[in-house]
Amino acid sequence: MHPPQFATFHDAYRTVLRQVHTHPHFTTESRGNRSRECLNVAFTLTGPRQRTPYLAARRTNIVFNYAETLWYLSGRDDLVMIGHYAPRLRALSADGERLTGSAYGPRLFTPLSSTEAGQWDQVVDLLRHDPDSKRAVMTVMRPGEPAEFDNPDVACTLALQFLLRDGHLHMVSTMRGNDAVVGLVCDVFAFTFIHEFTAIQLGAELGGYTHQVSSMHINEADLARVDASLAEGQPPGVTDAFPAATMPADTSWRTIEHVLRWEEGLRTNRRRFRPGQDAIGGNAALAPYWRQVVLLFEVYRQVVHQPDQLIEAAVVAALTPAHRWLVAHRWPERFPGSPATAVLAEQP
Repeated sequence: MHPPQFATFHDAYRTVLRQVHTHPHFTTESRGNRSRECLNVAFTLTGPRQRTPYLAARRTNIVFNYAETLWYLSGRDDLVMIGHYAPRLRALSADGERLTGSAYGPRLFTPLSSTEAGQWDQVVDLLRHDPDSKRAVMTVMRPGEPAEFDNPDVACTLALQFLLRDGHLHMVSTMRGNDAVVGLVCDVFAFTFIHEFTAIQLGAELGGYTHQVSSMHINEADLARVDASLAEGQPPGVTDAFPAATMPADTSWRTIEHVLRWEEGLRTNRRRFRPGQDAIGGNAALAPYWRQVVLLFEVYRQVVHQPDQLIEAAVVAALTPAHRWLVAHRWPERFPGSPATAVLAEQP
């Protein structure tokens, strides 16, 4: 039997929120969090590129989504990078320098400077030699983690699996638990991004993405935000208003390294990025897709390092309508002009 299918994560997300909020299987209380819970929740995205929900009450942090995904791909576990975009994660670190469970990067990928093969390298090599394999699985949660009672940061993801069928790469993530309000948005974004990147490296078309969770839950502290998100109603035509961007077919690890160099320069305020500027690196300019990512890091540079100023209008204007809408609703007080002008469809 197939799990329910959705064309966009926006639709899947609203459905999950409504189900767990309205028809929970249980009420649980673990580590001080009282939650509503549904067991064995799964869905498939037929369009994994549509990986972002557009809900004003949710205030999705699209900059963090890209930063976390690049943090994974770079094989890092330090707080220097990810703590800049999500200071709250510092509370999960046992030594104040690194994360353990939340840092999927070292478990999946080797650092970009390393020549050793990580799990991702191994499964990609496997699929190149045996396209029909069922063994292309990357495990995330370590066997001893459940016994680490005092560890505030234990991996929520059990495994990620790739299945190459009829020229299309499908992906399945399996999780022990997922916070439907916060974690679900971040995980689907990162995993479908890795899914698309991997399909390109294999020369495959992008297939479906399936997300399956043993315990899908909503903390009761977040119920007001869920109510507000569901009360927004169904926006008209997310797919038409914000068509999914396609990762360029020539994207490689050199591309990721190039973007990461820009990210570091902007994060540390040693560089600035201007609309119309060529994001040159490795003797080549970044494609428009990746320029948008760099522009978002420039937005966040201004949010952090120019706290008393509005985000520059020229930078906002250079964003895609989708990114502009997300920035307007995440940082309305820094947006040049009323966020209400960043309407969903931006159509006459």
